[in-house]
Amino acid sequence: LLMMIIMSFVFSYFLKSGDIQNYPLYLIVGNITFMLMSDATNGGLGSIIGASSLLKKVKIDRWVFPVQKVFSAAVNFAFSLIAVAIVMLFFRIPPTIHMLWMFVALLLLMVFCIGISLLIGALAVFFRDMIHLWSVLLTAWTYLTPIFWSLKLLTDNPATPGFVIAVVKLNPMFNYIEIMRSAIVYQANPSCMCLLLAAVWAVVALIAGIAVFKKTEHKFILYI
Repeated sequence: LLMMIIMSFVFSYFLKSGDIQNYPLYLIVGNITFMLMSDATNGGLGSIIGASSLLKKVKIDRWVFPVQKVFSAAVNFAFSLIAVAIVMLFFRIPPTIHMLWMFVALLLLMVFCIGISLLIGALAVFFRDMIHLWSVLLTAWTYLTPIFWSLKLLTDNPATPGFVIAVVKLNPMFNYIEIMRSAIVYQANPSCMCLLLAAVWAVVALIAGIAVFKKTEHKFILYI
């Protein structure tokens, strides 16, 4: 909530984001959605390494550890929704039936996070530099995602190359955040394209994560 207050104050002037309707709510919804992904994947990244002492002593399904980190991040996200409710009350924005789309977005995002956590959690066992590289990637991903800025900054600028707009729209987090904003901020149904891309990214991430995890998990004990 404090982060939203500071960022909305700065970016309302810096990027003319004050033109965005209900900008504080727009900002906090985008921020907590991205933080859910960030917290979940950061937890999943070191989950296997962190459980090394247990894995050496007890026979247990290894996939439990990355998945548990995703659900833990979801619990933290639930508390963040209290801040969203406070902002909605302050600006007198009533909830609507469209908020049900929030659960669709969260379901797809959690599937996406489980897939990514399985993938990078397995890779981190063999390539420890992943722990440092992932934080760099997340920073770049933050600026690529319209969290505190709007896509209109690009689409309204005739000098913006088409491929830049395409990259932003294909960004998985752009689609998850757009569905969340449709549910809470815009109070409308999300676009079919956003829903389709969000579902495709969730399935692709889960398949890739399971494939890499299953192929490498028998070697974990040799490297942890």
